[in-house]
Amino acid sequence: MSGGTRSFEMGRRLAANGHEVHIVTSTQDSTDQKSGWSTTQEAGLTVHWLSVPYSNHMRHHQRLNAFLRFAVAAGLHTASLAPEIVFASSTPLTIAISGVYASKRHRIPMVFEVRDLWPEVPIAVGALRDPVSKWLARQLEQAAYRNAAHIVALSPGMRDGIVATGYPPKSVTIIPNSCDFDLFAVDPEVGRSFRREHAWLQDRPLVVYAGTLGPINGVEYLVRLAAAVRAYQPEVRFLIVGMGKQYREVESLAARLGVLNTSLYMIPGMSKAEIPAVLSAASIVTSVFVDLKEMWNNSANKFFDALAAGRPIAINYDGWQADLIRETGAGVLLDVTDVESSAELLLSRLHDSAWLAKARKAAHDLGTQRFDRDALGAQLEHVLQDVVDDYRRRSLEGRR
Repeated sequence: MSGGTRSFEMGRRLAANGHEVHIVTSTQDSTDQKSGWSTTQEAGLTVHWLSVPYSNHMRHHQRLNAFLRFAVAAGLHTASLAPEIVFASSTPLTIAISGVYASKRHRIPMVFEVRDLWPEVPIAVGALRDPVSKWLARQLEQAAYRNAAHIVALSPGMRDGIVATGYPPKSVTIIPNSCDFDLFAVDPEVGRSFRREHAWLQDRPLVVYAGTLGPINGVEYLVRLAAAVRAYQPEVRFLIVGMGKQYREVESLAARLGVLNTSLYMIPGMSKAEIPAVLSAASIVTSVFVDLKEMWNNSANKFFDALAAGRPIAINYDGWQADLIRETGAGVLLDVTDVESSAELLLSRLHDSAWLAKARKAAHDLGTQRFDRDALGAQLEHVLQDVVDDYRRRSLEGRR
C-alpha cells in the first residue's frame, strides 16, 4: 500500500529467516466497514486486519477515539495469539496499550519502537492542548518505557529523548528507516518512460515530493518555492504525489499562485510500487516540514527512498538528516523561512550537471553503506532474539 512499509519489510525478513511473524494492524481504507478480524498471508507473514475508520481529515478527538479503539482490540487479539515476544511500533503512542497488555497477559517481553517522539510532537503542533491530555500522554509514554524490555529508536535525537526520561541508554538501539534497493533501484529506462508519458515533463528538470499532505508536512512551502522558481525558470517542473488533510489547501494555493498545471502538478496518490518510476524520473527529491524544531529528529521515509533511488535529496529542516547531507553532499539544504533564496539555490543545483552527478552518487553510497534494509533488518532480529534469550535465561534462573 502507499505510505510507510517499515513493519512489512522488517517482518518479511524475519519470516524469511525462519521466525513465525504475525502483524496486527488495521485496514487503511476508512470506508471498509467489515466487522471483526480478518487474516491474509503476505510474503510469509500472517497479517491480522481490523477495520477502524480513520482519516487525517478527522478531528483530533475522532482520531484519538480511533487510536484507542484499535489499541484495545489489538491488545486483546495479540494476547489470543500467545506470542513469545511483542514488538509494539508507535506512532500512535496508544499502541503501547496493546503491547503492554499482551506482554503482561502472557508474561513475555515487549520491545517498544519509537517512530516519533510522543507526546512532544502532538504537543508542539497543538494536537494536545489542555493540561489533562498532556499529563495523560506523558503518563502513557512513561508506562510504555517502563514496561519495555528494550526500545528501538529511529534517530539519534529520539534516542536522546528516550534516555532523558531516565530509561537506561544500554537498552535503547537506534535502527532508522532504511533503503529498499530491491524496490527503488530500477533501470533508468523506468524513469525515462515516466517522463515520456507526461507531455508536461519530457526532458525538463523535475523536483518531486511523494508523501502525506498533512498540517505537519508543510507542503505549501513547495508551492511557494515552485512559484519563486517559475519567476526565474518556467521550464522547471514540480510534482506532488500524495493525499492528506491539506490536499485541497495545497491545490488551492498552487492555483492562486499560478503554478497549478503549468509548472506544478499534483497526483492524488500512488501505491508504493508506482513510486520508484517517479523517483527515477526526478532530478531532485524533497522532504519538507513546517518550521518546528521538534521535527528535526524525524526519520522520514521520503529521505531514505531518495537515497535508495540514487537521487539528491532537498530538505528544509535541520537535525541529523541535515548533518548527513552536510557530511556527504547527498543533497541540498533549503531555508524554510526564505523561499526566495531557496529558489535560487535549488536552481543553481538543478542546472549544475556535475553537482547532480556527484550528489546522485553520494546519495546512493550513503544508502548502501549506512541504511541498507537487509543490514538494519538483521540488527532488529538480533535485538529481538537477544531479548527473548535473556528472558528465557532469567526465567530458568528464577525456577532454580
